[in-house]
Amino acid sequence: MTLAPVNTLISQEEALAFIEFAIANSQAEAVFVSLTKSESALSRFSENQISQNIAKNTFNLNVTSYFGKRSASASTTELDRNAIAETLRRAEDLARFAPEDPEWIELLSPQIYEDRLPAFDLSTATLSPLRRGEIIQQVCSLSKDAGVNGSGTLSTKVCLNAIGNSVGLRGCDRTTEAEFSFTARIDDGSSWNQCTAWSIEQLPIEELTRTVIKKAIASRNPRVIEPGDYTVIFEPVAMSSLLPWVIWNLDARAADEGRSFMSRRDEAGQPVGNRVGEQLFNPIVQVQRHAAHPLLQGGRFFGDGLSNDQLSIIKDGIPQTLAYSRYWAKEKNTNPTGSMYPIVMTGSDQSVSDLIANTKQGILVSRAWYVRHVNARTLEVTGMTRDGTFWIIDGKITNPIKNLRFNQSLPEMLNNLTAVSTAQRCNGSVIPGCKVENFHFSSITDSI
Repeated sequence: MTLAPVNTLISQEEALAFIEFAIANSQAEAVFVSLTKSESALSRFSENQISQNIAKNTFNLNVTSYFGKRSASASTTELDRNAIAETLRRAEDLARFAPEDPEWIELLSPQIYEDRLPAFDLSTATLSPLRRGEIIQQVCSLSKDAGVNGSGTLSTKVCLNAIGNSVGLRGCDRTTEAEFSFTARIDDGSSWNQCTAWSIEQLPIEELTRTVIKKAIASRNPRVIEPGDYTVIFEPVAMSSLLPWVIWNLDARAADEGRSFMSRRDEAGQPVGNRVGEQLFNPIVQVQRHAAHPLLQGGRFFGDGLSNDQLSIIKDGIPQTLAYSRYWAKEKNTNPTGSMYPIVMTGSDQSVSDLIANTKQGILVSRAWYVRHVNARTLEVTGMTRDGTFWIIDGKITNPIKNLRFNQSLPEMLNNLTAVSTAQRCNGSVIPGCKVENFHFSSITDSI
């Protein structure tokens, strides 16, 4: 039995050597090459016992070949120079017969990326199945002792990304990530939470487990309240299912073409630009793209080669910019931005408990579930609360309540935001807990 994994991740030097080989052997007029190599491991547990161990190693090299405005892509999953050469020929053959791209844009010139190293934690990259099992055994023991049914996952991932093109662009980063997810159920009570970090040592696994168990027990026998508009306190992980919808929809082209809540319209209803610079949200809302944030320390570039440097997205409740692709930036004579992630929302020195203590009457939402579009132009979404929803009276949690479906315009939600807690990492974002007034619940659901 193998107790420690063999790390087969190629080095950054080897990755760039593959990139150089592909570019040197290209017969196209121009070529862009991207390489991804990852190793992931996951242990799953259910009914208070470990149920699955998975380890996966993946390699992908993608080539896009260009002849004028014609292009085509091909990829290989073989870590072999002959396979790379065959992939080049396949992309070139397809590109010669491809139609011209009306939105063609020239290859990206060499970029200057931030002078930093993304987080790479060796103990996370080499965490053994035995150690994962020991951690899960501790979680399951806590669940058994409390009389709850515990399930969830513990996973780690190490990833290397490299890019290059025939005009000199080069980039290579490697990162690590660890994630723990835990659900506790007892009778009709349920609770869930997850934590993510770049190091396994940063995951507060025992603390999260105890908190989730306590909340699951407290969520039993929920009462019914009438749907309507309520003051709501979203825990950070719940807000992380809502805020990204706003940021994802800050797309310049969609706004300029009238397909977004960021579109400005004339009296006839026709699009006349976007709403950057308008006071759309409460001034407390501050959002940045910040891959170098201490809790993230992510990659320095996007898949197309654009730099993932720090960018102010919303300042004092005012959108500062939109996401411009290279094509749309050229159309509008501005600079491309790259994508609007990772999202970092500024918090405060208050805790979620402080937000609760300052609430006369409201609802605590632990999780927002199955969020989906209702109206893209207003960014109204629908979804449900889940895994522990509680009634607040005079600054105290008094009892659990039945879960509710919401129908809510997210820009209005950010306009009605009145307080934030400390921020924490939620998946790939950093999000605080948020207090929102007049959040609309449309019906009761039977979910737990």
